[in-house]
Amino acid sequence: MTRLLRLVALAALTGLGASCTNLQPAMELTPITPIGANPIRYENPVYIAQPAKAYRHVFETALQVVGDYGFDIVEPHSYSGHIEAAPRVAPGIGFLLTPGSPDLYERFLASFQTYRHRVTVKIQTADPNPADHGGYFVEFIVRKELEDLPKPIRSTVGGATFRSENSVERQTEVIDSTFYDPTWIYRGRDTLMEQELIRRFKNAL
Repeated sequence: MTRLLRLVALAALTGLGASCTNLQPAMELTPITPIGANPIRYENPVYIAQPAKAYRHVFETALQVVGDYGFDIVEPHSYSGHIEAAPRVAPGIGFLLTPGSPDLYERFLASFQTYRHRVTVKIQTADPNPADHGGYFVEFIVRKELEDLPKPIRSTVGGATFRSENSVERQTEVIDSTFYDPTWIYRGRDTLMEQELIRRFKNAL
């Protein structure tokens, strides 16, 4: 019986090792930065030394980096050099395998309050003359937004006795909850997440 268990464990470890070797670069884990650290390494916008004919490569690389980070692209404009991603709820400390903020403090905040990130990428030529420029300036902007809820959504506790609102006309039209957009409060930019996106972008070029 002991020998059988050893063979099963060996087979499981072999399969795990094989699966690890097949991991793609898109599965790269987000490094977590301790609270209080501020490892700013790159300028933002960051200068990319690429020729004029490499614009398509630069733009598609930025698209890939944002997409691999778990964001859905909603407005990619290659002519204007503008990329806008759909807002995504920020993962908390219990979701370290999910790409999110490298800042441990921001992870704790997202664990107890609903935060979301909005990512914007701007690509501009370094020289005003597009025919003979010396590279690109690529800016990654990550905005933090906090959900503003005056009370729990769809709360009916004590509604029959203590409701103070005036009576409203009942509507027969059913509204899909996915189209409901609550109020979000702008809470600044996540600079460490911007740094992580820039790092991945430079490595992917």
